Amino acid sequence: MRLVIARCSVDYAGRLTAHLPSAPRLILVKADGSVSIHADDRAYKPLNWMSPPCTLKEGTEDDAGVWTVVNKSGEKLIITMEEILHDSSHELGVDPGLIKDGVEAHLQELLADRIDTLGKGYTLIRREYPTAIGPVDILCRDADGGTVAVEIKRRGEIDGVEQLTRYLELLNRDPHLAPVRGVFAAQEIKPQARVLATDRGIDCAVLDYDALRGIEDDKLRLF
Repeated sequence: MRLVIARCSVDYAGRLTAHLPSAPRLILVKADGSVSIHADDRAYKPLNWMSPPCTLKEGTEDDAGVWTVVNKSGEKLIITMEEILHDSSHELGVDPGLIKDGVEAHLQELLADRIDTLGKGYTLIRREYPTAIGPVDILCRDADGGTVAVEIKRRGEIDGVEQLTRYLELLNRDPHLAPVRGVFAAQEIKPQARVLATDRGIDCAVLDYDALRGIEDDKLRLF
């Protein structure tokens, strides 16, 4: 990865045009070919960027301070350098990837051990049930013998409902499992996610982590 801190202006020419006036900025050039321009006040989101595959050409002689980034569609990101304050390259190697949140993974393990938390008569088929687009957290059967796919999140948001929807579409193509209904389970479920789940016929279950672990508190609960 190459890190460049420079006073520069940036022009984008493609499906639309955009201009960033002169200011000190961080430019990231990654090994995958992507180039992104960052300010100091936008968290992780860049001001402008070019996704790979793209090529970076640094100017020479008369246009030495001009970088031109071109993607496969011919769109251009033109960075005009006025002053380079820092320029360094670092070999990061192969990233091991994001490790699944420990609490979320533990929730799956605990719920599988206490699957009747979802309802009397529930039985476990398998944890991490494989599909072509990834494993379903839990596959189980309800008291009537119907197949139930359970997606577990620490915090239940819309993207989790979308993920479960995709799993259900695949699972319901298997005649040995269909019909398969879904349960979206989380410690907290956002209102928008609950509305979307209900609209798609997916049940929601709020999980109490301490209760699953067998730790009860003295607070009254209203069910």
